[in-house]
Amino acid sequence: MKRIGILGDIGSGKSYVARNFGYPVFNADEQVSILYRRSRKTFVKLKKILPKHIKSFPINKSEISKAILDNKVNLKKIIKIVHIEIKKKMFSFLKKNKNKEIVILDIPLLLENKINKKGDILIFVQSQRKLIIEKLKKRKNFNSKLVKKFKNVQLPLDYKKRKSQFIIKNDFKEKTVKKEINKILQKIL
Repeated sequence: MKRIGILGDIGSGKSYVARNFGYPVFNADEQVSILYRRSRKTFVKLKKILPKHIKSFPINKSEISKAILDNKVNLKKIIKIVHIEIKKKMFSFLKKNKNKEIVILDIPLLLENKINKKGDILIFVQSQRKLIIEKLKKRKNFNSKLVKKFKNVQLPLDYKKRKSQFIIKNDFKEKTVKKEINKILQKIL
C-alpha cells in the first residue's frame, strides 16, 4: 500500500485534491468533527482542561474556537487530546484499507505530529493567495484570527514544499486537478 500525504496551506484545497484521487481518503478534519459530536471521552477530557469553555456534549465548535482565541496555549492542549484519538482512527483506517493500492492522508498536521513514514509520497497543494482567501471567506464561521492561530502551530509552507516529492498547482478546477493527479499517478504506479 502506498501512502500519499497531502500538504499545503489552510484553504489551499488539500481535501478537494485528496477526494479527486479516487482512492480511500483519511480526512483528519472530518474525523475531528465526528469526534466532537460522538466521543464522550474526548468531551470529558476537554471539559477537564477547559472548564470555562467546554460546556456540554456534543462539543460545540464555537466553544472550541472561543477557547483557542482566548489563550494560545489552549490550542496546544486541544491538539494534544484530539491528536491521540485521530491517530487511533487513522490506524484503524489504514488497517481497514491495507489491501488498497493507495490511501490518501489528508491530515493538516501530518509532518508536525510526525505521523508520516519514510516511504510516504508527499504532495504539496499550491494555490494562489487570492483564491485561498476567497475560499476561506466562504466558509461558515470563518475567523481570520483563528486561521492565524492554526498557522502558528504549523511548519512553514516552504519547508513542507521542500519535503514534498510533487506539487499540484490547484486552481480549484476539477479538470486541471485531475490532470495533475494523473501525471503523479503515472509516475508512482
